[in-house]
Amino acid sequence: MKITQELYSSSLALFTDFYQLTMANGYWKSGIAEKEAVFNLFFRKNPFSGGYTINCGLEYVIDYIKHFKFTDEDLEYLATVNSKNGSPLFSDEFLKYLGDLKLEVDVDAIPEGKAVFPHEPIIRVKGPILQCQLLESPLLNIINYQTLIATKAARIFNSAKGDPVLEFGLRRAHGIDGALAASRASYIGGCSSTSNVLAGKLFGIPVSGTHAHSWVMAYDDELTAFKAYADAMPDNCVLLVDTYNTIEGVKHAIKVGEILKEKGKKLSGVRIDSGDLAYFSIQARKMLDEAGFNDTYIVASNDLDENIIGSLRTQDAKIGVWGIGTKLVTAYDQPALGAVYKLSAIKNDKDEWDYKVKLSEQAIKVNNPGIQQVRRFYSNKEDGQKTPMADMLYDVKTQLGKKLKIIDPMDLTRRKIIKTDGLAYEELLKPIFKNGKLVYESPDIHNIRQTTIDSLNELPSGVRRLVNPHSYPVGLEEKLYTLKTDLILQLRNLNDEENE
Repeated sequence: MKITQELYSSSLALFTDFYQLTMANGYWKSGIAEKEAVFNLFFRKNPFSGGYTINCGLEYVIDYIKHFKFTDEDLEYLATVNSKNGSPLFSDEFLKYLGDLKLEVDVDAIPEGKAVFPHEPIIRVKGPILQCQLLESPLLNIINYQTLIATKAARIFNSAKGDPVLEFGLRRAHGIDGALAASRASYIGGCSSTSNVLAGKLFGIPVSGTHAHSWVMAYDDELTAFKAYADAMPDNCVLLVDTYNTIEGVKHAIKVGEILKEKGKKLSGVRIDSGDLAYFSIQARKMLDEAGFNDTYIVASNDLDENIIGSLRTQDAKIGVWGIGTKLVTAYDQPALGAVYKLSAIKNDKDEWDYKVKLSEQAIKVNNPGIQQVRRFYSNKEDGQKTPMADMLYDVKTQLGKKLKIIDPMDLTRRKIIKTDGLAYEELLKPIFKNGKLVYESPDIHNIRQTTIDSLNELPSGVRRLVNPHSYPVGLEEKLYTLKTDLILQLRNLNDEENE
Protein backbone atom coordinates (compact mmCIF):
# COMPACT_ATOMS: atom_id res chain seq x y z
CA MET A 1 0.00 0.00 0.00
CA LYS A 2 1.69 3.20 -1.21
CA ILE A 3 0.27 5.56 1.39
CA THR A 4 2.56 8.51 0.82
CA GLN A 5 2.71 8.00 -2.93
CA GLU A 6 -1.07 8.20 -3.22
CA LEU A 7 -1.24 11.37 -1.12
CA TYR A 8 1.75 13.22 -2.59
CA SER A 9 3.28 13.41 -6.02
CA SER A 10 6.57 14.81 -4.75
CA SER A 11 9.37 13.21 -2.76
CA LEU A 12 9.17 13.26 1.04
CA ALA A 13 12.94 13.19 1.59
CA LEU A 14 12.79 16.88 2.60
CA PHE A 15 10.06 16.16 5.14
CA THR A 16 12.56 16.70 7.93
CA ASP A 17 13.93 19.29 10.30
CA PHE A 18 16.67 21.43 8.81
CA TYR A 19 19.21 20.42 11.42
CA GLN A 20 19.08 16.82 10.17
CA LEU A 21 20.55 18.07 6.89
CA THR A 22 23.13 20.31 8.53
CA MET A 23 24.25 17.39 10.72
CA ALA A 24 24.30 15.10 7.67
CA ASN A 25 26.52 17.65 5.93
CA GLY A 26 28.75 17.75 9.01
CA TYR A 27 29.05 13.95 9.18
CA TRP A 28 29.95 13.87 5.48
CA LYS A 29 32.51 16.66 5.75
CA SER A 30 34.19 15.17 8.81
CA GLY A 31 34.44 11.73 7.20
CA ILE A 32 32.21 9.80 9.61
CA ALA A 33 29.03 9.59 7.48
CA GLU A 34 29.44 5.82 7.11
CA LYS A 35 30.31 5.14 10.75
CA GLU A 36 27.82 2.59 12.12
CA ALA A 37 25.46 3.79 14.85
CA VAL A 38 22.30 2.76 16.70
CA PHE A 39 19.36 5.02 17.48
CA ASN A 40 16.27 4.19 19.54
CA LEU A 41 12.83 5.77 19.25
CA PHE A 42 10.94 5.70 22.56
CA PHE A 43 8.67 7.76 24.82
CA ARG A 44 9.06 8.62 28.49
CA LYS A 45 5.50 8.67 29.89
CA ASN A 46 2.25 6.93 29.03
CA PRO A 47 -0.21 9.47 27.60
CA PHE A 48 -3.49 10.53 29.26
CA SER A 49 -2.12 9.54 32.70
CA GLY A 50 -2.78 5.98 31.61
CA GLY A 51 -1.16 2.64 32.30
CA TYR A 52 -0.33 1.61 28.73
CA THR A 53 0.25 2.87 25.19
CA ILE A 54 -0.75 1.30 21.86
CA ASN A 55 1.99 1.30 19.25
CA CYS A 56 0.89 2.62 15.85
CA GLY A 57 2.36 4.02 12.64
CA LEU A 58 4.78 1.30 11.51
CA GLU A 59 3.09 0.87 8.11
CA TYR A 60 3.71 4.57 7.38
CA VAL A 61 7.33 4.17 8.50
CA ILE A 62 7.83 1.21 6.16
CA ASP A 63 6.31 3.12 3.28
CA TYR A 64 8.47 6.17 3.98
CA ILE A 65 11.73 4.19 4.10
CA LYS A 66 10.85 2.14 1.00
CA HIS A 67 10.39 5.29 -1.06
CA PHE A 68 13.13 7.42 0.48
CA LYS A 69 15.15 9.22 -2.18
CA PHE A 70 16.38 12.73 -2.84
CA THR A 71 15.02 13.72 -6.24
CA ASP A 72 16.53 16.20 -8.67
CA GLU A 73 13.90 18.71 -7.54
CA ASP A 74 14.92 18.20 -3.91
CA LEU A 75 18.56 18.80 -4.72
CA GLU A 76 17.76 21.85 -6.85
CA TYR A 77 15.95 23.34 -3.88
CA LEU A 78 18.78 22.58 -1.44
CA ALA A 79 21.20 24.25 -3.85
CA THR A 80 19.27 27.51 -3.36
CA VAL A 81 19.68 27.45 0.45
CA ASN A 82 22.32 30.00 1.38
CA SER A 83 24.37 30.64 4.49
CA LYS A 84 24.23 33.99 6.27
CA ASN A 85 26.99 35.39 4.07
CA GLY A 86 25.01 34.58 0.93
CA SER A 87 27.07 31.62 -0.26
CA PRO A 88 25.48 28.19 -0.89
CA LEU A 89 25.17 26.27 2.36
CA PHE A 90 25.59 22.86 0.76
CA SER A 91 28.32 22.04 -1.73
CA ASP A 92 27.66 20.41 -5.10
CA GLU A 93 29.64 17.38 -3.93
CA PHE A 94 27.44 16.90 -0.86
CA LEU A 95 24.27 17.30 -2.91
CA LYS A 96 25.53 14.67 -5.34
CA TYR A 97 26.20 12.39 -2.33
CA LEU A 98 22.58 12.86 -1.25
CA GLY A 99 21.33 12.20 -4.77
CA ASP A 100 23.19 8.89 -4.91
CA LEU A 101 22.17 7.88 -1.37
CA LYS A 102 20.40 4.56 -0.87
CA LEU A 103 19.34 3.58 2.62
CA GLU A 104 21.25 0.60 3.99
CA VAL A 105 19.87 0.60 7.53
CA ASP A 106 18.62 -2.22 9.70
CA VAL A 107 15.28 -1.38 11.28
CA ASP A 108 13.70 -3.41 14.08
CA ALA A 109 10.34 -2.40 15.48
CA ILE A 110 7.51 -3.47 17.74
CA PRO A 111 4.48 -4.42 15.61
CA GLU A 112 1.49 -2.10 15.50
CA GLY A 113 -1.29 -2.77 17.96
CA LYS A 114 1.03 -4.02 20.69
CA ALA A 115 0.80 -2.46 24.14
CA VAL A 116 4.07 -0.68 24.89
CA PHE A 117 5.47 1.21 27.85
CA PRO A 118 7.84 4.08 28.70
CA HIS A 119 11.56 3.80 27.87
CA GLU A 120 11.07 0.79 25.56
CA PRO A 121 12.49 1.23 22.05
CA ILE A 122 9.52 1.16 19.68
CA ILE A 123 11.91 1.37 16.74
CA ARG A 124 15.63 0.61 16.65
CA VAL A 125 17.61 1.92 13.67
CA LYS A 126 21.14 0.64 12.99
CA GLY A 127 23.38 1.68 10.13
CA PRO A 128 25.50 4.55 8.79
CA ILE A 129 25.08 7.45 11.18
CA LEU A 130 24.17 9.92 8.44
CA GLN A 131 21.34 7.70 7.23
CA CYS A 132 20.07 7.02 10.74
CA GLN A 133 20.08 10.74 11.44
CA LEU A 134 18.02 11.59 8.35
CA LEU A 135 15.24 9.29 9.56
CA GLU A 136 14.80 10.96 12.95
CA SER A 137 12.21 13.66 12.23
CA PRO A 138 9.88 11.73 9.88
CA LEU A 139 9.84 8.66 12.13
CA LEU A 140 9.02 10.78 15.17
CA ASN A 141 6.31 12.65 13.28
CA ILE A 142 4.65 9.40 12.22
CA ILE A 143 4.95 7.42 15.45
CA ASN A 144 4.20 10.26 17.87
CA TYR A 145 0.82 11.13 16.40
CA GLN A 146 -0.52 7.74 15.38
CA THR A 147 0.53 6.10 18.66
CA LEU A 148 -1.16 8.90 20.60
CA ILE A 149 -4.45 8.54 18.69
CA ALA A 150 -4.43 4.73 18.77
CA THR A 151 -3.99 4.88 22.55
CA LYS A 152 -6.87 7.34 22.93
CA ALA A 153 -9.05 5.10 20.76
CA ALA A 154 -8.10 2.05 22.83
CA ARG A 155 -9.11 3.84 26.03
CA ILE A 156 -12.46 4.76 24.48
CA PHE A 157 -12.93 1.22 23.15
CA ASN A 158 -12.16 -0.16 26.60
CA SER A 159 -14.73 2.17 28.19
CA ALA A 160 -17.39 1.18 25.65
CA LYS A 161 -17.18 -2.44 26.89
CA GLY A 162 -17.74 -4.03 23.50
CA ASP A 163 -20.21 -1.51 22.06
CA PRO A 164 -19.28 -0.28 18.56
CA VAL A 165 -17.35 2.99 18.49
CA LEU A 166 -17.68 5.13 15.36
CA GLU A 167 -14.91 7.64 14.58
CA PHE A 168 -16.14 10.77 12.83
CA GLY A 169 -13.54 13.39 13.59
CA LEU A 170 -12.57 14.38 10.04
CA ARG A 171 -14.01 17.90 10.27
CA ARG A 172 -12.21 18.58 13.56
CA ALA A 173 -8.89 16.94 12.69
CA HIS A 174 -5.68 18.87 12.07
CA GLY A 175 -5.69 18.97 8.28
CA ILE A 176 -5.92 16.28 5.63
CA ASP A 177 -2.89 14.37 6.96
CA GLY A 178 -4.23 14.54 10.51
CA ALA A 179 -7.66 13.31 9.51
CA LEU A 180 -6.37 10.33 7.52
CA ALA A 181 -3.76 9.29 10.06
CA ALA A 182 -6.32 9.70 12.87
CA SER A 183 -8.87 7.52 11.08
CA ARG A 184 -6.29 4.79 10.58
CA ALA A 185 -4.97 4.98 14.15
CA SER A 186 -8.49 5.13 15.60
CA TYR A 187 -9.47 1.94 13.80
CA ILE A 188 -6.30 0.21 14.96
CA GLY A 189 -7.10 1.40 18.49
CA GLY A 190 -10.48 -0.34 18.42
CA CYS A 191 -12.99 1.87 16.61
CA SER A 192 -15.41 -0.06 14.41
CA SER A 193 -15.66 2.35 11.49
CA THR A 194 -14.93 5.86 10.25
CA SER A 195 -16.92 8.60 8.57
CA ASN A 196 -13.80 9.49 6.52
CA VAL A 197 -14.50 8.05 3.08
CA LEU A 198 -10.96 8.59 1.76
CA ALA A 199 -9.61 6.68 4.77
CA GLY A 200 -12.04 3.92 3.92
CA LYS A 201 -10.68 3.76 0.39
CA LEU A 202 -6.97 4.01 1.30
CA PHE A 203 -6.92 1.74 4.34
CA GLY A 204 -9.91 -0.57 3.95
CA ILE A 205 -11.65 0.73 7.08
CA PRO A 206 -15.45 0.24 7.18
CA VAL A 207 -17.26 3.55 6.63
CA SER A 208 -20.47 4.63 8.34
CA GLY A 209 -22.62 7.69 8.87
CA THR A 210 -26.13 8.99 9.39
CA HIS A 211 -27.33 12.46 8.33
CA ALA A 212 -26.89 15.99 9.62
CA HIS A 213 -29.37 18.40 11.17
CA SER A 214 -29.38 20.24 7.85
CA TRP A 215 -31.24 17.30 6.29
CA VAL A 216 -34.13 17.77 8.69
CA MET A 217 -34.04 21.56 8.35
CA ALA A 218 -34.19 21.30 4.54
CA TYR A 219 -37.79 19.99 4.76
CA ASP A 220 -40.96 21.62 6.03
CA ASP A 221 -41.15 19.33 9.03
CA GLU A 222 -39.18 16.57 10.74
CA LEU A 223 -41.49 13.69 9.86
CA THR A 224 -41.33 14.52 6.17
CA ALA A 225 -37.54 14.69 6.37
CA PHE A 226 -37.36 11.30 8.08
CA LYS A 227 -39.65 9.71 5.47
CA ALA A 228 -37.53 11.12 2.67
CA TYR A 229 -34.35 9.77 4.22
CA ALA A 230 -35.92 6.35 4.74
CA ASP A 231 -36.95 6.32 1.07
CA ALA A 232 -33.41 7.22 0.02
CA MET A 233 -31.58 4.91 2.46
CA PRO A 234 -33.95 2.09 3.46
CA ASP A 235 -31.07 -0.27 4.31
CA ASN A 236 -29.06 2.27 6.29
CA CYS A 237 -31.71 4.25 8.09
CA VAL A 238 -30.35 5.89 11.23
CA LEU A 239 -32.28 9.04 12.10
CA LEU A 240 -30.93 12.05 13.99
CA VAL A 241 -33.72 12.89 16.41
CA ASP A 242 -32.61 16.03 18.28
CA THR A 243 -32.94 18.80 15.67
CA TYR A 244 -35.97 20.33 17.39
CA ASN A 245 -37.21 18.16 20.26
CA THR A 246 -35.63 14.82 21.09
CA ILE A 247 -38.74 13.05 22.43
CA GLU A 248 -40.83 14.19 19.46
CA GLY A 249 -37.99 13.17 17.19
CA VAL A 250 -38.08 9.64 18.59
CA LYS A 251 -41.86 9.53 18.01
CA HIS A 252 -41.36 10.56 14.40
CA ALA A 253 -38.60 7.97 13.99
CA ILE A 254 -40.96 5.27 15.26
CA LYS A 255 -43.58 6.28 12.68
CA VAL A 256 -41.01 5.97 9.94
CA GLY A 257 -39.87 2.67 11.41
CA GLU A 258 -43.41 1.34 11.05
CA ILE A 259 -43.44 2.38 7.38
CA LEU A 260 -40.11 0.63 6.84
CA LYS A 261 -41.37 -2.48 8.57
CA GLU A 262 -44.32 -2.65 6.16
CA LYS A 263 -41.79 -2.64 3.30
CA GLY A 264 -39.75 -5.44 4.82
CA LYS A 265 -37.06 -3.03 5.96
CA LYS A 266 -36.03 -1.85 9.42
CA LEU A 267 -35.22 1.26 11.39
CA SER A 268 -31.54 0.64 12.11
CA GLY A 269 -31.03 3.29 14.74
CA VAL A 270 -31.64 6.75 16.15
CA ARG A 271 -28.91 9.22 17.03
CA ILE A 272 -28.91 11.73 19.88
CA ASP A 273 -26.36 14.52 19.57
CA SER A 274 -27.23 16.91 22.40
CA GLY A 275 -28.81 17.29 25.81
CA ASP A 276 -28.87 14.83 28.68
CA LEU A 277 -27.71 11.71 26.87
CA ALA A 278 -28.44 9.39 29.79
CA TYR A 279 -32.01 10.64 30.23
CA PHE A 280 -32.88 10.82 26.54
CA SER A 281 -31.37 7.43 25.76
CA ILE A 282 -33.39 5.81 28.57
CA GLN A 283 -36.58 7.46 27.34
CA ALA A 284 -35.84 6.58 23.72
CA ARG A 285 -35.11 2.96 24.59
CA LYS A 286 -38.41 2.67 26.47
CA MET A 287 -40.37 4.21 23.58
CA LEU A 288 -38.68 2.05 20.95
CA ASP A 289 -39.18 -1.16 22.94
CA GLU A 290 -42.85 -0.41 23.59
CA ALA A 291 -43.33 0.15 19.86
CA GLY A 292 -41.68 -3.18 19.03
CA PHE A 293 -38.34 -1.80 17.84
CA ASN A 294 -36.20 -3.74 20.29
CA ASP A 295 -33.37 -4.17 17.78
CA THR A 296 -33.15 -0.47 16.86
CA TYR A 297 -29.95 0.80 18.43
CA ILE A 298 -29.33 4.21 19.97
CA VAL A 299 -26.28 6.17 18.84
CA ALA A 300 -24.87 8.89 21.09
CA SER A 301 -22.49 11.66 20.07
CA ASN A 302 -21.64 15.19 21.34
CA ASP A 303 -17.99 15.59 22.38
CA LEU A 304 -17.70 12.19 24.01
CA ASP A 305 -14.54 10.60 25.37
CA GLU A 306 -13.66 7.61 27.57
CA ASN A 307 -14.51 9.45 30.78
CA ILE A 308 -17.96 10.60 29.62
CA ILE A 309 -18.71 7.13 28.27
CA GLY A 310 -17.80 5.67 31.66
CA SER A 311 -20.04 8.17 33.40
CA LEU A 312 -22.98 7.46 31.08
CA ARG A 313 -22.62 3.75 31.64
CA THR A 314 -22.79 4.22 35.42
CA GLN A 315 -26.02 6.18 34.84
CA ASP A 316 -27.47 3.15 33.04
CA ALA A 317 -27.69 5.03 29.74
CA LYS A 318 -29.26 2.89 27.02
CA ILE A 319 -26.67 3.67 24.38
CA GLY A 320 -25.54 0.90 22.05
CA VAL A 321 -23.23 2.78 19.68
CA TRP A 322 -20.84 5.62 20.47
CA GLY A 323 -19.89 8.34 17.98
CA ILE A 324 -16.55 9.99 18.80
CA GLY A 325 -15.02 12.95 17.01
CA THR A 326 -13.14 15.95 18.38
CA LYS A 327 -11.75 14.51 21.59
CA LEU A 328 -10.38 11.46 19.79
CA VAL A 329 -8.75 12.84 16.64
CA THR A 330 -7.24 15.85 18.40
CA ALA A 331 -6.13 13.87 21.48
CA TYR A 332 -8.00 16.66 23.25
CA ASP A 333 -6.60 16.23 26.76
CA GLN A 334 -2.99 15.54 25.70
CA PRO A 335 -1.97 16.83 22.28
CA ALA A 336 1.50 15.23 22.12
CA LEU A 337 3.13 11.91 23.03
CA GLY A 338 6.66 13.27 23.30
CA ALA A 339 8.57 10.34 21.81
CA VAL A 340 12.28 10.96 21.19
CA TYR A 341 15.04 9.45 19.04
CA LYS A 342 18.39 9.02 20.75
CA LEU A 343 21.82 7.70 19.85
CA SER A 344 22.70 4.70 22.05
CA ALA A 345 25.78 3.20 20.41
CA ILE A 346 28.42 4.02 17.80
CA LYS A 347 31.37 2.05 16.42
CA ASN A 348 34.85 3.36 17.15
CA ASP A 349 37.97 3.21 14.97
CA LYS A 350 38.67 -0.31 16.23
CA ASP A 351 35.27 -1.46 14.89
CA GLU A 352 34.06 -1.92 18.47
CA TRP A 353 30.82 -0.58 19.89
CA ASP A 354 30.98 2.41 22.20
CA TYR A 355 27.76 2.74 24.18
CA LYS A 356 26.37 6.22 24.66
CA VAL A 357 24.18 8.07 27.17
CA LYS A 358 23.00 11.66 27.15
CA LEU A 359 23.22 13.32 30.55
CA SER A 360 20.60 15.67 31.95
CA GLU A 361 19.65 17.35 35.19
CA GLN A 362 16.40 15.44 34.83
CA ALA A 363 16.82 11.70 35.37
CA ILE A 364 13.95 10.92 32.99
CA LYS A 365 15.92 12.50 30.13
CA VAL A 366 18.98 10.27 30.55
CA ASN A 367 18.65 7.68 27.78
CA ASN A 368 19.48 3.99 28.01
CA PRO A 369 22.66 2.84 26.20
CA GLY A 370 23.35 -0.20 24.08
CA ILE A 371 21.81 -2.21 21.28
CA GLN A 372 18.56 -2.90 23.04
CA GLN A 373 15.89 -5.57 22.73
CA VAL A 374 12.65 -5.78 24.72
CA ARG A 375 11.63 -9.15 26.14
CA ARG A 376 8.09 -9.53 27.44
CA PHE A 377 7.52 -12.27 30.01
CA TYR A 378 4.12 -13.90 30.44
CA SER A 379 2.72 -15.55 33.53
CA ASN A 380 1.32 -19.04 33.13
CA LYS A 381 -2.38 -19.32 33.99
CA GLU A 382 -4.33 -22.51 34.56
CA ASP A 383 -6.88 -21.56 31.90
CA GLY A 384 -4.11 -21.18 29.32
CA GLN A 385 -4.53 -17.42 29.01
CA LYS A 386 -1.25 -15.54 29.00
CA THR A 387 -0.82 -12.34 30.96
CA PRO A 388 2.15 -10.01 30.55
CA MET A 389 4.02 -9.87 33.85
CA ALA A 390 7.05 -7.68 33.04
CA ASP A 391 9.13 -6.22 30.20
CA MET A 392 12.92 -6.38 30.28
CA LEU A 393 15.23 -4.11 28.28
CA TYR A 394 18.56 -5.82 27.65
CA ASP A 395 21.57 -5.49 25.40
CA VAL A 396 21.55 -8.03 22.56
CA LYS A 397 25.19 -8.96 23.26
CA THR A 398 24.43 -9.97 26.85
CA GLN A 399 24.30 -13.63 27.82
CA LEU A 400 21.15 -14.10 29.90
CA GLY A 401 20.80 -16.62 32.70
CA LYS A 402 17.76 -18.43 34.08
CA LYS A 403 17.36 -16.02 36.97
CA LEU A 404 17.12 -12.37 35.94
CA LYS A 405 16.84 -9.12 37.81
CA ILE A 406 15.26 -6.05 36.23
CA ILE A 407 15.59 -2.54 37.67
CA ASP A 408 13.26 0.37 37.00
CA PRO A 409 15.32 2.99 35.12
CA MET A 410 13.60 5.77 37.09
CA ASP A 411 13.70 4.17 40.54
CA LEU A 412 16.56 1.85 41.49
CA THR A 413 14.60 0.60 44.52
CA ARG A 414 11.96 -0.95 42.25
CA ARG A 415 13.36 -4.32 41.27
CA LYS A 416 11.89 -7.60 40.14
CA ILE A 417 13.38 -11.09 40.06
CA ILE A 418 12.29 -13.20 37.09
CA LYS A 419 12.87 -16.96 37.15
CA THR A 420 12.72 -17.94 33.50
CA ASP A 421 12.36 -21.74 33.81
CA GLY A 422 9.25 -22.68 31.82
CA LEU A 423 8.24 -19.03 31.51
CA ALA A 424 6.86 -17.88 28.16
CA TYR A 425 8.36 -14.77 26.64
CA GLU A 426 8.39 -12.77 23.41
CA GLU A 427 11.06 -10.60 21.82
CA LEU A 428 9.06 -7.50 20.91
CA LEU A 429 11.40 -5.86 18.39
CA LYS A 430 10.99 -7.63 15.05
CA PRO A 431 13.24 -7.27 11.97
CA ILE A 432 11.66 -4.86 9.48
CA PHE A 433 14.54 -3.84 7.17
CA LYS A 434 17.91 -5.56 6.75
CA ASN A 435 20.57 -3.48 4.98
CA GLY A 436 17.77 -1.35 3.55
CA LYS A 437 15.77 -4.32 2.23
CA LEU A 438 12.26 -4.92 3.56
CA VAL A 439 12.05 -8.33 5.29
CA TYR A 440 8.75 -7.86 7.15
CA GLU A 441 5.30 -8.66 5.85
CA SER A 442 2.81 -6.20 7.30
CA PRO A 443 -0.50 -7.63 8.50
CA ASP A 444 -3.64 -6.03 7.15
CA ILE A 445 -5.32 -3.31 9.18
CA HIS A 446 -8.02 -5.63 10.51
CA ASN A 447 -5.41 -7.99 11.96
CA ILE A 448 -3.57 -5.03 13.48
CA ARG A 449 -6.83 -3.91 15.11
CA GLN A 450 -7.27 -7.42 16.51
CA THR A 451 -3.72 -7.27 17.88
CA THR A 452 -4.77 -4.16 19.84
CA ILE A 453 -7.85 -5.89 21.21
CA ASP A 454 -5.82 -8.97 22.17
CA SER A 455 -3.15 -6.78 23.80
CA LEU A 456 -5.77 -4.99 25.86
CA ASN A 457 -7.42 -8.23 26.91
CA GLU A 458 -4.06 -9.67 27.99
CA LEU A 459 -3.14 -6.73 30.21
CA PRO A 460 -3.97 -6.94 33.92
CA SER A 461 -7.16 -5.04 34.69
CA GLY A 462 -5.29 -2.68 36.98
CA VAL A 463 -3.08 -1.53 34.09
CA ARG A 464 -6.14 -0.93 31.89
CA ARG A 465 -8.13 1.19 34.32
CA LEU A 466 -8.49 4.88 33.50
CA VAL A 467 -7.93 6.40 36.93
CA ASN A 468 -4.74 5.70 38.94
CA PRO A 469 -3.73 2.68 36.84
CA HIS A 470 -1.32 0.09 38.13
CA SER A 471 2.27 0.64 36.94
CA TYR A 472 3.31 -2.21 34.64
CA PRO A 473 6.83 -3.45 35.48
CA VAL A 474 9.45 -2.37 32.94
CA GLY A 475 13.10 -2.59 33.86
CA LEU A 476 16.65 -2.72 32.63
CA GLU A 477 18.35 -6.08 32.86
CA GLU A 478 20.84 -5.81 35.74
CA LYS A 479 23.98 -5.76 33.56
CA LEU A 480 22.53 -3.03 31.35
CA TYR A 481 21.54 -1.03 34.41
CA THR A 482 25.07 -1.33 35.79
CA LEU A 483 26.55 -0.34 32.44
CA LYS A 484 24.32 2.73 32.27
CA THR A 485 25.29 3.74 35.81
CA ASP A 486 29.00 3.33 35.06
CA LEU A 487 28.71 5.45 31.89
CA ILE A 488 26.89 8.20 33.77
CA LEU A 489 29.54 8.24 36.51
CA GLN A 490 32.38 8.31 33.96
CA LEU A 491 30.83 11.28 32.16
CA ARG A 492 30.09 13.16 35.37
CA ASN A 493 33.62 12.54 36.70
CA LEU A 494 35.08 13.71 33.38
CA ASN A 495 32.97 16.84 33.54
CA ASP A 496 34.05 17.47 37.15
CA GLU A 497 37.73 17.13 36.19
CA GLU A 498 37.31 19.58 33.30
CA ASN A 499 35.72 22.13 35.66
CA GLU A 500 38.44 21.91 38.34
